[in-house]
Amino acid sequence: MDELDLTAAESKAAYEEIKDYVLEHTGLKVSSLYIAQVKEKCGIIERVNYNLPKSKNSRQPKCPPEKEVAIREALEYFHMI
Repeated sequence: MDELDLTAAESKAAYEEIKDYVLEHTGLKVSSLYIAQVKEKCGIIERVNYNLPKSKNSRQPKCPPEKEVAIREALEYFHMI
């Protein structure tokens, strides 16, 4: 098989791989929530989120700018954006 014959699943990095990359290159620990927020900003929506808050007034922490930059770098490294 040729190197370019990757399936869509093979070309995607898992959340743990992204976390490890960010930690190794920047020393920052990022959560799955922050990764999901950055992926959504980049237009990467993998599936519908069924784990929605019960009240409309609930608040989620927003990804800090320095962590967003680090996550974007990881997504670029893994050729996801």
